[in-house]
Amino acid sequence: MKRIFVTMAAVLLGAGAVFAQQDIVNQRQTEMKNNAKNLGGVLVAMVKGEKPYDQAAVDAALGVLVANAKVLSTQFPDSTKGLRSGDKYSASPKIWENRADFESHLASFAKVVNEAKASVKDLDTLKATVPLIGKQCANCHETYRLKDG
Repeated sequence: MKRIFVTMAAVLLGAGAVFAQQDIVNQRQTEMKNNAKNLGGVLVAMVKGEKPYDQAAVDAALGVLVANAKVLSTQFPDSTKGLRSGDKYSASPKIWENRADFESHLASFAKVVNEAKASVKDLDTLKATVPLIGKQCANCHETYRLKDG
């Protein structure tokens, strides 16, 4: 009886750890989608003239990018290598194979969005800044994001 209890406890603990790691994968996927929503759906839309310039919306969108930049490096622990979110994109194993380069991409993204948050005050500065942010995203996604299926 004791052996069954210990075995069941070990199985439940292991399952709990797997679920916790999957939560991290899902959380980072949500953060990436929020980045895309704020960059593309708000900032790029203003640059293209699809939405009127609105400083409060710019500040809010850049705030999301800055907040996500602060936590992204914590969203890729070794224990999540190979886990998928069920979304159309997933993290490449290259993240864990070349952690220093991946971290340098995240640091560059953080630097650019922090600078944008401090400097964007009108449509002209937004137009100058959005391509820099987009380039940071694209550079990292080129190497470290996989399209599933």
